[in-house]
Amino acid sequence: MAAHLKKRAYEEFSQIIQEEPKAPPIKVRLVTRPQTSQVTLDLQRAGTSREALTQLLDLENQLPVSQDAAESIINTLFEHYSKEEGAHVRSKIIELLGHIARLPGVNAVGIANDLMTLLNTEGSHKVKGQIFTTLTAIGRSLPLTSDLHRQLVQLAQKHLTDSNHAVRCASLSMIGQLGMCDLKSVASSSSSGKSGKERRKGNLQRMLGEFTSDRDARVREAAFQAMFALHQRGQKLDLDLYQQSIKSLTDDHEGVRLVALKLVWVLGQVHPDEPVSAPGTSEETLRLVDDGFAKICDMVTDSSIKVRAEAAGLLGSLHSVSTRFLEQTLDKKLMSGLRKKFSAHERQKEQFTSGEWSTGKKWADDKPQEDVDPDSVSLITSGACGAFVHGLEDEYLEVRSIALDSLCELAFQSPSFAILSLDFLVDMFNDEIESVRLNAIHSLRKINHHIKLREDQLEIILNVLDDSSKEIREALHELLSSITMVTKSCLHKALMFLIRNLSKYPHDRLSIWNCLKNLGTAHPDLTLALVPDLLGTHPYFDTPEPDMDDPGYIAVMIMILNSAVNSPTMSALFPEYTFRHYTYLRDSLPHLVPVVENLQLTRRQGLSETGDSMADRQTNPQDFLQQTLDKLKGLDGLSNSAAINIMQLTIRDLQRISELEPKIAATAQLYSMYIDCRLTLAKALSGEHWNVPAMLCPQQSAETALAASERVIELSYRLQHLYVGCSESELAMVQQLRLRAWALQLVVQLRGSASNSGSSGSSSSHLAQRFLTRASAMQEHFTSASITPDSFTHAVFSQVLKLSAARHAILTKFLQPLLLHNRAPILCLANTISCVSATIREPAGGSDNPHRFTAGLTLGLFVDAELENVRDLERIRIQVRFPDSRTQLFIPRSSDFRILSNLRHRFMTEIYLSHGLWSEPCQVEVSIVMTHEPHALGPSTSSKGETSSSSSGGTVDLCKPVKVFLMPKPAKR
Repeated sequence: MAAHLKKRAYEEFSQIIQEEPKAPPIKVRLVTRPQTSQVTLDLQRAGTSREALTQLLDLENQLPVSQDAAESIINTLFEHYSKEEGAHVRSKIIELLGHIARLPGVNAVGIANDLMTLLNTEGSHKVKGQIFTTLTAIGRSLPLTSDLHRQLVQLAQKHLTDSNHAVRCASLSMIGQLGMCDLKSVASSSSSGKSGKERRKGNLQRMLGEFTSDRDARVREAAFQAMFALHQRGQKLDLDLYQQSIKSLTDDHEGVRLVALKLVWVLGQVHPDEPVSAPGTSEETLRLVDDGFAKICDMVTDSSIKVRAEAAGLLGSLHSVSTRFLEQTLDKKLMSGLRKKFSAHERQKEQFTSGEWSTGKKWADDKPQEDVDPDSVSLITSGACGAFVHGLEDEYLEVRSIALDSLCELAFQSPSFAILSLDFLVDMFNDEIESVRLNAIHSLRKINHHIKLREDQLEIILNVLDDSSKEIREALHELLSSITMVTKSCLHKALMFLIRNLSKYPHDRLSIWNCLKNLGTAHPDLTLALVPDLLGTHPYFDTPEPDMDDPGYIAVMIMILNSAVNSPTMSALFPEYTFRHYTYLRDSLPHLVPVVENLQLTRRQGLSETGDSMADRQTNPQDFLQQTLDKLKGLDGLSNSAAINIMQLTIRDLQRISELEPKIAATAQLYSMYIDCRLTLAKALSGEHWNVPAMLCPQQSAETALAASERVIELSYRLQHLYVGCSESELAMVQQLRLRAWALQLVVQLRGSASNSGSSGSSSSHLAQRFLTRASAMQEHFTSASITPDSFTHAVFSQVLKLSAARHAILTKFLQPLLLHNRAPILCLANTISCVSATIREPAGGSDNPHRFTAGLTLGLFVDAELENVRDLERIRIQVRFPDSRTQLFIPRSSDFRILSNLRHRFMTEIYLSHGLWSEPCQVEVSIVMTHEPHALGPSTSSKGETSSSSSGGTVDLCKPVKVFLMPKPAKR
């Protein structure tokens, strides 16, 4: 009977795997399509200028073109140029020639020569200006053709006397972009004491300086722009341009004043110590950087917002200015035109040495001998006096924000100036614009090492804690964390404001607690004097024990315990219950409560447990990790059961290392997860059911193998996307593990379909085709990255991909022995590994009070999280899993993310949940996930409730889910 059953089983199996005749496979051939879209330009058919212009615009949209097409287009454009009457069409032709001349392989020098020839016969000023613009662009694209540059500059000099402003402006721009100091100028006047190179340099800049007093403001602006272009190209400007720039600061055109302002700043940076005459006198001299600084300060009160903003921004980069000029920017008092003052004794001495005395017989014979020019004394422009005061009080937020940046930069360089600017920075905390207030907070934080706050200044800062913006409040918490308090009343006032802020904004408790941690660490002496008042102790009477659930009391304890680390005598002032509270806070908030050695705790083991680490032991954790991994070197020579036992022990040791040593926790976790994949595959392939036909295999074995393949696929995605620092070859080993899992999944499914007589061959062909597609894509990736595959992957690439998906039976017979006889290679990491993780601050979870909302409507849930080592923020999603196993993904906006440091971000957003009516409150799970599939880009739902569904849905979990109580209630009628 048994022999008969075995014979019948083999007969049915042979009938199922019998290959049926099929249609020949469709061969796909990739053919390179010829370029059918030839660029054609037929301007002869254009009857009017409008039609010609339309063709030229179409040609511009088709650029770039091939070299052969470019030659024919150039000839067509030049031919039509001589026939065209419309100036706007000719101008467009010149512009297109400039674009084509910059294409590779085109004779740009020949085009430039032809354009210079056209310039002699052209009568339209608009076309002339376009020719100069095009020639300038061609010249800049050919930086090594000095002869062409010389010809172009000489051509531009000849047209500087043109009556049209556009031609003069284009000519000046060409001189600034292409002119060199060794080029000869049209002007021939030179100083006989200078060398030839210096004369030519002076002639070129002197020629540009002559056009700074042109009758047209656009030409004056172009002349200054040409000088600024010379400086940007590395040529040193002459000091003679300083007075011309100073004179142009009062020009009636905004553009001229703006460029002249930049030139004053440039000359102040290039020649800071050159002496210049002080305003109002010819005897006193100032440093050029000081005088230029005063002139730029004058422009802070300009009528144009662009000039005011530019002047306020340039002030911050003049670091070498004298202290007396720097301090005058915060003083509004007028200084009589900043002229030098003489004492009465000095004036009498000067009068005595002159030998002249007033007799009273002549009218006004005792008048002052100093001649004062009325134009040099102004009640409005008073040098550097009050420049930052005007900038910080400007009506436009752009000027105020830029003035804050400049003030912060100068205060950072000068401690004395930082003390003077403190009042002005604190006043900006009350600005009406949120961005300006935030900028003031960050600016004050940058210079906190130079300052100490007074009590009145601290009170202004603390009042801003009631701001409605969460970003403003957290910036203030960071500011208070870094500020040095002067008196204990300041520290007590800051603590009271923070506790009040904690009750008003409960979402800020982590930020407030962290602020108080830093305050306690920085002020142990001041905290010591406040301990009896903060804890409410009495020298004779016992006081009631505070509630440990009160966030305000926790905030006080965090500050006191952090101060107790550096204050040995503080523990004597603690009540008895403080020691129990310390143990509780140390276990619940270890990142906020430090280890206090001075406290005599009743549970000493709690202290020793947190104080010990693997770093204190004699064994180096890195050596212990290497010793653990060395056990796997002889794994290939062992039996399957022995290899499984060694991998289980290694995984246990690696998990323990990751718990005890944070520095190498990511590396240990990655090794543990990779070995877990190998262990799962080894267990799935170690059964005896692989040696018997599929009809005789129990169903439980197939389900176990499928579960193992699903687990390996999920772990491989986590290995690939959760760890930063792996090389391409190391990531390839993880991908090859996934290929083994896909192969195992395919073999189990095909064996199951073979044992099921009612299954169709189309589903098996579909499964086989999906595996072949994945393997083919992996082969292309390995080939492009020059990665050498292992033995299993090499066999799949060389043999399996040659098979057809319809021959799935042969595919199963080929893959099964490959899986059984080829073990996965051992992973060896070469770099330091970091783990991608997320920490959800809000919602905190654990609350028994449900969020109530009307069923069918929406509930806004605030989410605050921190991300570590995330390189692509566009892949971050917020996942919400409802009690009915429905999963929803939310996409954060790019504006929700804020950079904290390199690869460390924080994002705050609000998600909107909606659901039908529930009979009782239930928990929803909120977590942060990262997508790894291109299609997982938007909100989606899934019917699966298992954890493994995250990988199948294209996401990887970055943190443990936070459970939030929800209660949809019925609508009121």
